[in-house]
Amino acid sequence: MARQRGLGYAAAITGAAILVGPYLHPAWLMGLVVILFALILWRFFDTKYLSYAMCALAALYGVTLLPFFVFATSLAMIVLGELVFQTNSDDLNTYLYYVISTAWAGVLVMAYLNERAILTVIFGIIAAVLLKVILLKYEDSLILEAVGVAMTMWLIQELNYQVNLQLVVAAVIVGFTFGYFAFRAKTADLSGLFSAALVGIILLVFADAKWFMIMLAFFILGSLATRYKFEYKKRIGVEQGRGGARGYRNVFANGIVAAAAAVLYGIFQQPIFVVMYVGCVATAAADTLASEIGVTGGIPYMITTLKKVPIGTNGGVTLVGESVALFGGLAVALVAFLLGVITLPMVAICTFAGFVGTNIDSLAGATIENRGIWGNAGTNLIATIGGGLVAMALFFAFNMS
Repeated sequence: MARQRGLGYAAAITGAAILVGPYLHPAWLMGLVVILFALILWRFFDTKYLSYAMCALAALYGVTLLPFFVFATSLAMIVLGELVFQTNSDDLNTYLYYVISTAWAGVLVMAYLNERAILTVIFGIIAAVLLKVILLKYEDSLILEAVGVAMTMWLIQELNYQVNLQLVVAAVIVGFTFGYFAFRAKTADLSGLFSAALVGIILLVFADAKWFMIMLAFFILGSLATRYKFEYKKRIGVEQGRGGARGYRNVFANGIVAAAAAVLYGIFQQPIFVVMYVGCVATAAADTLASEIGVTGGIPYMITTLKKVPIGTNGGVTLVGESVALFGGLAVALVAFLLGVITLPMVAICTFAGFVGTNIDSLAGATIENRGIWGNAGTNLIATIGGGLVAMALFFAFNMS
């Protein structure tokens, strides 16, 4: 009961701060007032971590690192989100309620402050729900969630990227539909659902539907490869964990660099970011096929020594794996070509970049992952960065600009 009462008071403090904030200056005074009331909550109610989060946001606003709109919206999202998650229920319905509550928070703040920052609010909502699904089991993570949401919204606000409202709405619908069906098909878990939705929305907002279709081609290829001889891979202990369902680490490792390329293209409209994007996705596809199908191709050889190693060893390669890697990169590049995103010479560049990126993955796995410095997600991230950079280098080398 103390926690419920404390959350109610936190909501009241948030509402009051939003109402008087535009009229209470300077910013540090408003920040001190919120911090004072947050500390009172911490002293008398079971709201320790929420109080810390409120203090962090108030401090960032007080030193003018956050504009008032971002501060108010982040604060409202975090507090209303905590009201939804009082019971710590970890299911899809609870996250749906969480999305609705954070959306209402954003809409109400926008209406009161007469702001038209829909894209900022949408990315804030996605950041909030994604951080919640990732960090829910950590009781002390609320301050990280609050700062993460605020920084995401601040970044989008600072970009000042102009986009059509209908496009944003369509992107949200398509992005979440994509994530939902991946979840229902058991190719993504809850964190994978929301992270896939985020990547999809970024592609649709900053690039266009064709870029999304290229990513979808990778997703389909990867899902088919994961299911390929799954029982055999399970029997020898090299299958993808959780029945093949990907989480946020896998989604971001394979998609975050490509998403960054889409953002850069949306802002600068330079063709080099097109080949960067396709090179990254081609690498992700090539590496996934090499891992999931190549592991069934017999005894692998360590890429650094060419000595035989046990099946499933990081850095182990097979002829089958190298062949399907080349096919995976080519398949993605051809999809991009057929959609009119890249030219025929760029197909060769992106295919080669995907193949090189796959072998960068193997090298990183052999030299770094096997030492326990980082996990598979880190290796995949290095590979997609490498594939994207190779594509950009070849683009410059052949003077395609």
